[in-house]
Amino acid sequence: QVQLVESGGGLVQAGGSLRLSCSASGSTFSITDMGWYRQAAGKERELVADITLGDDTTYADSVKGRFTISRDNAKNTVYLQMNTLKPDDTAVYYCNVVSWYGNFRYDYWGQGTQVTVSS
Repeated sequence: QVQLVESGGGLVQAGGSLRLSCSASGSTFSITDMGWYRQAAGKERELVADITLGDDTTYADSVKGRFTISRDNAKNTVYLQMNTLKPDDTAVYYCNVVSWYGNFRYDYWGQGTQVTVSS
């Protein structure tokens, strides 16, 4: 089992910045990919950014050039630096980690942190 604790959400004006953090505990040896998803009101959850053990990154087109994902494996923590925030970035942001036990994949989710960007 992996437990996730997120922090860093809040209210910010358009053009501002926020940094999200997600710390994992428990069976962290099994973690491979770490990432962030978001869900805006009335919309489906979508991938924001993902980072592999080898530090390969994937970003949603809507955040490319503005958001940066990084990880500290020694601290079992993944970060999302969000710059030049827009009102469309308003959503609940969820941390996600992928763990493998043999051939079985498990996805773990954080509790979610609200990000609100005012215009």
